[in-house]
Amino acid sequence: MKISDVAAILDAQVLVEGNMDTEVKTACGSDMMSDVLAFVKDQSVLLTGLMNPQVVRTAEMMDMHCIVFVRDKVPDATVLRLAEDRDMTVLQTRYRMFTACGKLYDAGLRGGCEKE
Repeated sequence: MKISDVAAILDAQVLVEGNMDTEVKTACGSDMMSDVLAFVKDQSVLLTGLMNPQVVRTAEMMDMHCIVFVRDKVPDATVLRLAEDRDMTVLQTRYRMFTACGKLYDAGLRGGCEKE
């Protein structure tokens, strides 16, 4: 699935446009960056409601290419600039995290766990 597909599925607004043709294979939904650090890094999408610069830094460390802010949350300019500097796509969706993750799962995106 491409990042552009993620945006379409989530009816998301693009806040920072990186490479929308980047292929993503897995997704992770969390507001706890320590949980994200324990997640398998595989061209992933991060869905979160946490809106601080640590989100971008964590996504970068885990080789994630797209951050989706759920619940219509809008990060401040510092977060957006940091993502732009790292060529990371930032999306915003009105959906709650549970619903957004479910929509992506229904569309074929998985969590990257071996037991799925």
